[in-house]
Amino acid sequence: MGIQTPTFTLGIEEEYLLVDKETRSLVIDPPDSLMQEAEAKCGAQVTSELLRSQIEVGTRVCNNIQEAREDLSNLRRSIIEVASNHGLAPIAASTHPFSSWTDQKHTEKDRYDQLTHEMQGAARRLVICGMHVHVGIDDDELRIDLMNQMSYFLPHLLALSCSSPFWMGRDTGLKSYRLTIFDALPRTGVPERFSSWAEYERHVSIMQDAGLIDDSTRIWWDLRPSGRYPTLETRIMDVCTRLDDAIALAALLTCILRMLYRLRTRNQRWRLYTPMLIRENRWRAMRYSFDEGLIDLAKGHVVPFEDLMSELCSLISDDAKALGCEAEIKGIHAILSRGTSAHRQLKSFELERASGASTEDSLKSVVDTLIADTAEGL
Repeated sequence: MGIQTPTFTLGIEEEYLLVDKETRSLVIDPPDSLMQEAEAKCGAQVTSELLRSQIEVGTRVCNNIQEAREDLSNLRRSIIEVASNHGLAPIAASTHPFSSWTDQKHTEKDRYDQLTHEMQGAARRLVICGMHVHVGIDDDELRIDLMNQMSYFLPHLLALSCSSPFWMGRDTGLKSYRLTIFDALPRTGVPERFSSWAEYERHVSIMQDAGLIDDSTRIWWDLRPSGRYPTLETRIMDVCTRLDDAIALAALLTCILRMLYRLRTRNQRWRLYTPMLIRENRWRAMRYSFDEGLIDLAKGHVVPFEDLMSELCSLISDDAKALGCEAEIKGIHAILSRGTSAHRQLKSFELERASGASTEDSLKSVVDTLIADTAEGL
């Protein structure tokens, strides 16, 4: 029995931080009516998150990138409208520029209570947001095979999505500080490599039987087989502040997966490199975004990121055409030209400081930029 051709359907999940429009701080205890209004508008497509200052949305299963854009745009618009009714605004950023994690309250849910009890301080610091993209890969064995190969490209996706340069009022020097917080949890980072679906399930069962996890949703790798859907779920990315950037990245990773599947149908595959080298590129993406390049693992030296993306976009050109997302892939070049959210936040801060504004006011200006950019293009 052959491998079933993937559907390459997709779904996008985004997490937002809720800020007070007047103070620009994270809201510590939003009214319960906010979530009720959001659910009335969006149904099951909106959910609470670990912290009360967070909210999560998820698209439906979409047949193409255009459907995903329309659904995600509607969700963002709805959350902006509901939040505004309470003097709040969502920001699609992976960290807040200045609010402290020590002030936040976690959502009262059994799942979150259990997580906070188990992870203690590591969980309480999770004032971070990400973007998760699910791509429909129905066949179990293919899902594992593509996960093994797709790991190579995770740093590339992170570099294009960075939106967390600040933490508790300080420029961290990293474009994606979020992952330094998330990596404090177990079962995070570059995914393990498995020879088969059965091997993966065996390892999950060992952890379940030992009472360490309830199910595979407690495995938080940068890329994982979804525990709920027949999808491969990419989780490494910061949440993109601009909708255009989110859609460009969702299109890119879907095209990469289709390219890898296409190679397989020709009895070819992407070379598997050691996790050590992939982790090095992951760190470079966290630290620099795309400013200092990544290691071309085939060549063995650092290559300008623009060159890597030019080569990658050439490799996936047939896939972008087949999936009808050539226009969205061009958005990758726009990110390289204009910079990520992290670049824009840092530039906003530097301009305000240069004009004589205080550090506090400059950080508030960064929040204003995030509010505006989150609503752009809807």
